[in-house]
Amino acid sequence: MAVDRHFWSSWLSRVIALAIVVGLSLGGFSGSAQAAASAAASGNPLAEEGGTLAGRDMSGAQLPTEEFANVDLNRTNLSNANLIGTVFSTSTLTGTIFRGANLTQTIMDQVRLLDVDFSDAILEDAMMLRTEFRNVKIEGADFSGAILNAFQVKQLCVFASGTNSKTGVDTRESLGCRE
Repeated sequence: MAVDRHFWSSWLSRVIALAIVVGLSLGGFSGSAQAAASAAASGNPLAEEGGTLAGRDMSGAQLPTEEFANVDLNRTNLSNANLIGTVFSTSTLTGTIFRGANLTQTIMDQVRLLDVDFSDAILEDAMMLRTEFRNVKIEGADFSGAILNAFQVKQLCVFASGTNSKTGVDTRESLGCRE
């Protein structure tokens, strides 16, 4: 298997950036200052502390490498959106729809996913750090190479089914579910 240097370089930069943000927050910077800095860096005015995209139809949106720290995305429709390399942190997403979205190399840190629809989504190489899954739909989702802990995999395998329409990968196989 060939090593893709661009992928690992990009992935490493995001992990380092996340580690810096975590380090700064532990060093005494306020969450608001941190979120504002994140919003300014991403150029997304809604990514600032208290920002909201709740209830919006953003299906098909092009949002690669956006950063959403503590942004209200409840009931937001992100079906078929390009979310490659996007970072979601310290958020609760309730009723959010990611059906058919491309979440490749996405980072989710300290995110609670309640009644979220990932049907037919691509989550290849996603990093799901300290992410909680409750009543999520994952039929046809592709989790190939995703970083999940054993508890998360066991939790998701209970209702994993289907094959991703774009990648042709079986959901159970991508999660490494045992029969």
